[in-house]
Amino acid sequence: MANKKTLILGATPDPGRYAYLAANRLVSHGHSIVNVGSKRGEVAGVAIEKPEQIHHDIDTITLYVGTNNLPPLYDYILETHPQRIIFNPGTENGELRRKAEAQGIETIYACTLVMLSTGQY
Repeated sequence: MANKKTLILGATPDPGRYAYLAANRLVSHGHSIVNVGSKRGEVAGVAIEKPEQIHHDIDTITLYVGTNNLPPLYDYILETHPQRIIFNPGTENGELRRKAEAQGIETIYACTLVMLSTGQY
């Protein structure tokens, strides 16, 4: 399986959150991660950083930020220019989807955890 470096937008050190579970599951499946969020801490041994540094080597951005909180992050997401963006349940956003697809970025409305468990990641 190829390493698909994944930026987790909405990363949190709270073990009860799906973003936390996804970070750990991604690492256990051999993918390197970048944790980006508003909370301090670390997940799966990787520090959580603020959405400031643009990473240019990202295959996938998986979203764990609510739809209404995404607009201020559009530029950050699009400047990262990943191969794909996964809109997890609750993050669906038609405006961001259109902007991303206009730049040639694949968009998927899916669940990262399900994709990993079914071998579709």
